[in-house]
Amino acid sequence: MTQHDRETGGTEPITPGTGQVSVSLREPAELAEALPYLLGFYPDDSLVVVALHGERGRFGGRLRIGIPDTEGGRAALAPQIAECLDVSARARGARPDGALVFLCQEPDEGSNGREVMERLRPLVQDLRLACGKREMPVYEALCLSDGRYFSYCCPDQRCCPPEGVPLGRSGTSAMAAAAAYAGIPMHGSLREMEKRLTPLGPPFSDEQKRALDSLSLQLTPRMLRDEDRKQVRTETLALLGQLLERFQRRAPKAATPSGEDAHDDGLLSHDECAAVILGLQDRETRDQAAEWMEEVDVAPALRLWRALSRRCPGPYAVYSAALLTLAGWVAWSGGDVPTARVSLGLALRVDPDYLLAQLLHHACNEGLDPKLVRRCLRAEREGRRYGEEGEKEEGETDGGAGSAF
Repeated sequence: MTQHDRETGGTEPITPGTGQVSVSLREPAELAEALPYLLGFYPDDSLVVVALHGERGRFGGRLRIGIPDTEGGRAALAPQIAECLDVSARARGARPDGALVFLCQEPDEGSNGREVMERLRPLVQDLRLACGKREMPVYEALCLSDGRYFSYCCPDQRCCPPEGVPLGRSGTSAMAAAAAYAGIPMHGSLREMEKRLTPLGPPFSDEQKRALDSLSLQLTPRMLRDEDRKQVRTETLALLGQLLERFQRRAPKAATPSGEDAHDDGLLSHDECAAVILGLQDRETRDQAAEWMEEVDVAPALRLWRALSRRCPGPYAVYSAALLTLAGWVAWSGGDVPTARVSLGLALRVDPDYLLAQLLHHACNEGLDPKLVRRCLRAEREGRRYGEEGEKEEGETDGGAGSAF
């Protein structure tokens, strides 16, 4: 690498099924076009920071966070981001030698990308100072807005003019070619991914709310009684099994995510969704569903959890934490880390204190192997079986080892 390359480039290892490909990125244009492939989706309204390691600028950990709306929020954010990037990288055994910064935000009506870039400049300056204090200089900072990229660091107007540079056509970059070779899927934008997991609007949502209101009057009292709770659990898991079998048999033929979701929405009745959503508010029922899901095909299971997550309207939005957490768990188990992060992030958005989502989100972001979580779930299952057998011997009525989550 030349000095300019070192200031604006890096290398990204991409692992296909049978080997590894290393892609070198040397120019701001290549970095801008590579961003969606670094995350698995295009990060709307996001600040992304990527750690760099070694003389060749090997890419390390990545952090993504929404861009704060206020100047005060942006000023407070920079030191936290720098600390998080540094601490996270050290926990993996290597401190960062530098960083890349990306800011992705579309202009408001009547504005343009250059104005977005200038408005966010103080945040970039704060980040450069905060990272510099930790001896991990920001070698390049790019703003992606309005179909263009703008560099905060490159002084050469021949490659980075003030009016910005049009982004290359999607799918033509070196990173895109390497990702296609490796079989790594792209999920579109963050906004599109979140839409697949958020509640449907009226009139569909009105009908679903009525079904939830009606069934809640019947089901909630049963879930509060020890003698009935286990029966509700059995009914919920049996219904889930029927729904999953239906999703396995009836795969969507639509070529677009929205078409696929519309197909899946048509496979579920309002009453079925209400029964599952309410039943999964019981923690042990949710844990048994998580254990059971590790043995099923990922694609139909993920479709089912997405569809159920879309059925939690209005006051029932917080109920979606269980569904979103299970969607994230299935996606992570199947190797779809971007979908897992988005699903678990949404679960924590609707319920920041949801412990299982917190644990899975942290483990996924730290790059841990989901097999570790599977072992914990198996231990829970074995403990529950042992407890149930002990109860039968002693003639007790209600059992289970309980859940750590």
